[in-house]
Amino acid sequence: MLHLVPQHEPEARRQECPEPVMRLASVRQALRLVSGGFGEGPGDDLDDPVVAAWDQAGHAKQRWFDRLSARLVGSAAAGIEALLAQKHEGREAHQAANETLVNEIRRELREVAGIVLS
Repeated sequence: MLHLVPQHEPEARRQECPEPVMRLASVRQALRLVSGGFGEGPGDDLDDPVVAAWDQAGHAKQRWFDRLSARLVGSAAAGIEALLAQKHEGREAHQAANETLVNEIRRELREVAGIVLS
């Protein structure tokens, strides 16, 4: 199973970056790792602006962000895992499917980040 949440983050990093924001960063990192076969990876890294806006976003937006980021991690992991499984079986995944998946994940990353940036 593909896990997108960092398992061994330095303690100082955990304190400065809320867990829901780390989820988005882990999805972006997963896209970077697979970008050789699935596109150029994430084009717009919004993690720093999201961290900066987190405390001012308010509890309701933070909870909404938390729920959507958790859902995004699950769907991104499933999609990336399916593409990697095909590659490990010696089959090339369909290029249009690769691009569609990466573009959808990018769109959702921007949408979730926009919750606290708006």
